Amino acid sequence: MPNLYEPSAKQRIRSIDILRGIIMLIMVLDHARHFFHYDPAFIDPTDMAHTTPLLFFTRWITHFCAPNFVFLTGVSAYLAGTRRTKSELSTFLIKRGLWLVFIEVVVLSFAFSLNPFYNFITLQVLWLIGWSMVILGLLVWAPLKVIAVIGALIFFGHDIFDYINIPDHGIPARILHQLFTGGTGRLSITPLSKTHVIFNMYALIPWTSIMLLGYVFGSIYTKEYNPQKRRKILLYTGVSLLALFVVLRYFNIYGNPSPWVIQHNGTYTFMSFLNVSKPRPSLLFACLTLGTGLIVLALTENIKTRVTGILIIYGNVPFFFYILHFYILRAINVILFFAQGYSIRQINSPNHSFWFSTPDFGFNLGGVYGVWLFVIFILYFPCRWFSSYKKNHNQWWLSYL
Repeated sequence: MPNLYEPSAKQRIRSIDILRGIIMLIMVLDHARHFFHYDPAFIDPTDMAHTTPLLFFTRWITHFCAPNFVFLTGVSAYLAGTRRTKSELSTFLIKRGLWLVFIEVVVLSFAFSLNPFYNFITLQVLWLIGWSMVILGLLVWAPLKVIAVIGALIFFGHDIFDYINIPDHGIPARILHQLFTGGTGRLSITPLSKTHVIFNMYALIPWTSIMLLGYVFGSIYTKEYNPQKRRKILLYTGVSLLALFVVLRYFNIYGNPSPWVIQHNGTYTFMSFLNVSKPRPSLLFACLTLGTGLIVLALTENIKTRVTGILIIYGNVPFFFYILHFYILRAINVILFFAQGYSIRQINSPNHSFWFSTPDFGFNLGGVYGVWLFVIFILYFPCRWFSSYKKNHNQWWLSYL
């Protein structure tokens, strides 16, 4: 994932690297589940009618990753601007954003599918971060208060689309889907030809609002800002967002396309209450995830332990980690694919978009957690090396990694 803030080791902000490290490790669990969970029916882990508590929470905990990544990217963008002129920052964000879009389309789409013909191109987190950076790069010329107002209006107001009759077909519907509503329906698939399609379920503008607000919060991380005041702002804002989530969710008032409903037992009812929409992302999804992230930032600012030291290693090199973990997972995927007795003729399943991933391949959740722990263990060593390399080198291209 992107890391724009690349100062010297003495200037790094530990709490940001700790939070980034936490959510990166959680992220690996989601991708391990995606590639290795044996799921012949391809059940949606958040579908109350078919999921299990362990499967639900294995998926649900990973919801905290993307919004906090996007928010911290905004924070890093502001800090990067303290070392650049507005013109330099604008140019850098636009260039970096387009670079991430390229990486998503070319490098990560291949990692997801292992299909050299790119029949199925997936547009995910780097895609939305990249275009959000481009938009932020155009907006950095505006006063910080203006950026804050724009971000807040979109953040709190975009769920109004739940109450508006919008077209469900044609070019206008597709544009609205890509920019504002998102989801996994047919509008998320854009055919390029009879054999090639693009899949994008994320709505760009609501995600961009999270980056804009992250950019605004970056202003409290300057050297001149009072640390105690910063921690209070982070803690009070985080608690307020969680309180807003509880109130709006309890009364099913506003902020999520699907209301929670009472299920057959208390556990599933609780799961339904927590089951909020990610692709858009909904206001309640953002309040829950970012509220928690802000509290973690407030509470970890002065913590120095062996565990936080390990987390910082991962958090120092998010982009490097993000790319590398996909290819490690896929390398393990290919090895286990043949180890389980599959042949070369079964690499490309006609009913599945990803190669080396037939419906009956994989493990139960215990095996998924085993792969997850193995991958984060072996990733520690290259991440530690690259973190040390970045601290001792200042080449221009490091700001793009």
